[in-house]
Amino acid sequence: MPLIETNDVDQVATIEIFRDLAAEADQFEQYSNPHAPRVAAIAEEIGKSFSLGTRDRFSLRVAALAHDLGEAAMARDYIQRQGPLSDDERIDLARHPVLGEREAAEAGADRGAQLLVRWHHEWWNGSGYPDGLRFEQIPLGARILRVADAYAALTDDRPFRPALSEKQAREHLLEWIGLEFDPGVVKALLSLEPFDELRSYYKEDAPPDLPGIADDLMERIDHLGT
Repeated sequence: MPLIETNDVDQVATIEIFRDLAAEADQFEQYSNPHAPRVAAIAEEIGKSFSLGTRDRFSLRVAALAHDLGEAAMARDYIQRQGPLSDDERIDLARHPVLGEREAAEAGADRGAQLLVRWHHEWWNGSGYPDGLRFEQIPLGARILRVADAYAALTDDRPFRPALSEKQAREHLLEWIGLEFDPGVVKALLSLEPFDELRSYYKEDAPPDLPGIADDLMERIDHLGT
């Protein structure tokens, strides 16, 4: 899938800057495979299904590449550690979307992309952070980014758990539909035709411990690598 469909020299240069920053963030978070470009590709396809305009899709792609910059800037050891976070660590890590907004601004992201980074951990039911937005208060791009990020993180190996299969990741999205995720965005992702970035890194010879993952997701999915 092409990185970006544009002939705008400035947009291409911006994407290249954020590709490099995303690679550094992915390395810090110990993703086994490039995460942010995968989120960007998935978000792009979902955005197309909502007929987002070219400019909005560009902002969404930049935000997808930038969404973990706050965690990389914080550089906390617990981000890479196995096991649940303490209460203090969860409170501390909840600052990362705001820090990511700042990092994205300093790197040259447009204001739309900055706000998508700030709000990519907002939940459909209002239980997210940093601003507790709910329903359509959350911009569509941020709702798309929440779903794309969660799916990509679930289907990749992490230091604290192995990758889920595509089926398991889709079931997780459905389980949290109307709570964490916008139902319409989940439906859009599930309706996409297969492409490379939707494929899971799940290994058949090393099946995940599903009960353990279910418990761990409650502690980690909205805090580490999503």
